[in-house]
Order: sequence, then C-alpha cells, then structure tokens
Amino acid sequence: MKKLITTLCIASFVMTAQAQRTFDIGLSGGATNYFGDLGNNEVLQATSTRPGGAITFRNFLNNPSRSGFQYQPFSIEARISWQRIGYDETKPIGDKKGYQLRNYGRGLSFRTDVYGVSTHVSYTFYTNRRKPLYSQGAAMFFYVGVGVYYARPKADLFHGSIDINNRYYYWNDGTVRDQAESTGHGNVIKKDGKFETNLDEWRTEGQGYSSELGQKRPYNLMHIGFPMGLGWRWGLSKNLTLSAELSYIKFVTDYLDDVSQRYATYEEINANFPDPEKQELAKYISDPTGRGTDGFEGPQTSKRGNYRKTDGYAYLSLELAYKINFNWGKLKGHF
Repeated sequence: MKKLITTLCIASFVMTAQAQRTFDIGLSGGATNYFGDLGNNEVLQATSTRPGGAITFRNFLNNPSRSGFQYQPFSIEARISWQRIGYDETKPIGDKKGYQLRNYGRGLSFRTDVYGVSTHVSYTFYTNRRKPLYSQGAAMFFYVGVGVYYARPKADLFHGSIDINNRYYYWNDGTVRDQAESTGHGNVIKKDGKFETNLDEWRTEGQGYSSELGQKRPYNLMHIGFPMGLGWRWGLSKNLTLSAELSYIKFVTDYLDDVSQRYATYEEINANFPDPEKQELAKYISDPTGRGTDGFEGPQTSKRGNYRKTDGYAYLSLELAYKINFNWGKLKGHF
C-alpha cells in the first residue's frame, strides 16, 4: 500500500515536469493544531500550535493552448510538506496550572516533525474559466488525497543529557523542579527545550515483549495519512495567486504522539531493558510523573491513551503560488 502511494506521488511530480505546458508551484507557511491522545482543558488545544510549511504543484492537467481555458475545475496536486505537532500536559493554560489541568497527573508530552509526500484531487469553483483569476475575484476550492509521512515522536524529559539524575519532577503546585516533592525541597527549573528523547526507542507501552497481556510490535515511523482541505484563492496578477487554506490530515496510526493504549508494565520494561540503569530510565520515560502506573496492569493503572481513535492534525496556512509556462515539445527539440 505504501509503495503504491509513493508511486502515485512520484508520478504526479513526473507529470508536472514532463507532460504539460503549465503548472503552479506554491509555497505555504502556517500553523498546526494537534488532535490525539494528549490534552487538557482546551476545546481547540491552542497550546498545541506549532509551525508548518509545504511546497505544492498543481494545475498541470490543463493545456490552455488546446482547451481554450485558463483553468480546469478538477486538478491533481502533488505536495511536499513539513509540519510540527506537539503537546505538553504539564504546561499551564492561562491561569490554570498543576492539578487544575485535567491530565497534569499523567504529565505526558511530545514533539513530532512530520515529513510527507502526498497527492490530492482538487476542485475549484471558478466563476469564469476563460479569464485570469485576478480579473474574476476569489475562487473557493477543496481537495482530498493520500500520502506517505515520516514521523518520529520526541520528548524533552531531561535537563541536559539522558540521565536519570537530570529528570524533571512535577510538583502538585504546577512547578517543575530538580528534586522530588517528597524531599521537601527542590529548585524550580524550566524545561530546557531540547527534545533529546526518541520515544519509540524506549518501548513506552511495552512493545516488543510477549507476555500474557499479548504482544505489541514496535510501531513504524512511516505512516499513511489522508489529507483533506478547503480554502479560497485570489489572483494577484497573471502569474501570482494567494491562497488561504484549512486542511486536516487523518492518519492510520495512533502513534504520532507515542501514546495509544496503556503503560508498559515493569515486567515488560525489565525484559526489554536488562540494564538496571536503562530500566529506571524506561520507567520514567513511560510515566514521567510516576503517578500513571504502579507497574502492573490492573485497576490501579490508568489508561495511557485511547486506541480507538487514531491521530491527526489541522493545518491553517497562507500560500503564494507562481504559474510556470513552458513548452516541453520545444524543449525536447534542443536535445
């Protein structure tokens, strides 16, 4: 399936470069909003907002010299994208902090850079297909597609290198400190913002170990996603267009954020990491606050995520596109 999607995406780029006389190339920038297993008291999860960008090739199915139209409503697009998503359940929201936040006691966090190649089928509502867009006003469009994405979730869990002595401690008052609250003292610190931990390497949900609870395979870092979007496009000149777009990408995977089902048990952690030092690290990385699990599967252990719903994110962006005109037949004549 992934090979088929990759082939379709590559074919879209080949069509762009060879088969047609014109195409638009657009550069976009904007913000993402994550929807997944992590979250607190937010409707749109504003604290999950992260940057993103994309390069899109479109309108290469139309040949104006033959069709007599400047545009065709249906178009095939090819897109190369990068979007960053993330969330931190210990981060204050307005004046709410600590246990005023729904999932502060769980305290999970992540950041994932998602790199993708996708192809879309789009439809644009042109009022007059013969006129340049800048002389006919804005046009609404929508699209659906499929793509292949690489996503490796990371986390900022240490103040410095990956060492259990550098871990963060989350106190009930919402502060992050360098000592456990049970000690009665500890310096207030800030997370250093270095996402040093590759979460997939630490088998945070017991992946890879066969037990009476069943075996979960380590998840893949390549994923299939289904982008869909809509927006408005304005013509600035004969060759320049400006677009505002809201898109959503729904994934087959539930591991963009490294969270799906339950905490790893201590049995699974000890089997996956025979080294005692790594065992302590794995326990902390799976359960950063130490309040999510007692190391056993049972009523004392809260769910780590909701496996019934896969991950996704929205992308709100502005794009500036330029129309490129060329004659492939003449170009071939020079060789």
